[in-house]
Amino acid sequence: MRIEHIAMYVNDLEAAREFFVKYLDGHSNAGYHNAKTGFSSYFIRFEDGARLELMNKPDVTETDKTSERMGYAHIAFSVGSREKVDELTERLRSAGYKVKSGPRTTGDGYYESCIAAVEGNTVEITV
Repeated sequence: MRIEHIAMYVNDLEAAREFFVKYLDGHSNAGYHNAKTGFSSYFIRFEDGARLELMNKPDVTETDKTSERMGYAHIAFSVGSREKVDELTERLRSAGYKVKSGPRTTGDGYYESCIAAVEGNTVEITV
């Protein structure tokens, strides 16, 4: 068994798509739009086959992303080395994204940084 994909609602579908394509080497499909419901989405595929569905629908409400809460906490991307973690973290910082933590080695041995990326949702960059 494997996870087929993970999905997240966003307010700015195009900006979210651009983030995952530009910074995390994702490949996007052409998108889907249901004129009847207003639902729109993109599937972003990554090198190892993992997929992320970015979705937008006018009546979906915003939640507080500023504090820890129950539910999904972050999406983690392995970039292959500590140097690449450092490089991507700095690239995102320079692009104006907030680095929430790291790069650092965590108590459980991960080398990572956490970025407040797409609309404040946390993206973890790890080895």
